[in-house]
Amino acid sequence: MEALIASYGDTSSSSDSDSDTQPPIAASGHHQSPPPPALPPPPIELLNPPNSLGTFDYLERNTASRIRSFPHIEGNYALHVYIPVFIPSGRKKELAQFLKKVASIVPDLHVVDIDVPLLMLLKDEEKLAQVALGREFHISLGRTVPIRVHQIDSVVTMLRQKLQLQNRYLVDFNKWEVFVNDDRTRTFLSVENTTGGLAEVTRQIQSVNEVYKLHNLPEFYKDPRPHISIAWVAGDISQSLKRVVEAEMKKYINVGGSSTRCMFTCKFSSIVCKIGNKTYNICGSQGQ
Repeated sequence: MEALIASYGDTSSSSDSDSDTQPPIAASGHHQSPPPPALPPPPIELLNPPNSLGTFDYLERNTASRIRSFPHIEGNYALHVYIPVFIPSGRKKELAQFLKKVASIVPDLHVVDIDVPLLMLLKDEEKLAQVALGREFHISLGRTVPIRVHQIDSVVTMLRQKLQLQNRYLVDFNKWEVFVNDDRTRTFLSVENTTGGLAEVTRQIQSVNEVYKLHNLPEFYKDPRPHISIAWVAGDISQSLKRVVEAEMKKYINVGGSSTRCMFTCKFSSIVCKIGNKTYNICGSQGQ
């Protein structure tokens, strides 16, 4: 498998944006030998080892797509403080059915964090649930911002001081919602927490804000709306996507559902701080 991929070149990219990749520049001259013929694409079945998710497993491991919200500067590290969230297996089927309906109308939707279009997964609801909903999600407690290396120990220490003693509580996710990132380059289909656990999450955001402020870092939004993002699409299509989501929710309500029913509940168990490639456990059992 590895040898085959090496023969055709690794499709993964170390850049955070497609704009970082430039086409090769042709050399000048009239007597160049013709370039060697391009290798044909490998047989698709050879990229699907047994007991894998097939092409989607390969894509997930090799084509993660993240766009920086700030330029990379040597000595800076991206800081992200969050609550890990896992969707209970018993609720994935219903969520996958909703995703299937929305993606059939908005075909450009992709699985969050990776370049797998939801449209490619619609024929297999089990695979849709596994790929789109079987990962770790995040409730952000602060903005993702750059910090300098000399700030790392101080940030982690203060976060632990303020957040290490946290009572366990339940977080209810009960509303499909649409969000847009700050520079309006991506639109996200998300599930929002508006009831159980909202007060506790909001207090934790305030604590993270205090640490950010002491380090001259930008604080979180004034009216935070805790959520996890399930899918994304390039550009700002928030208005059209919101219309689709609201229309599908009305259909659900009209066939006996409830607009206030919780879609799923998870237990708060930890707060994690990720700085660059290193993960710090702030409270609970997650992280290092």
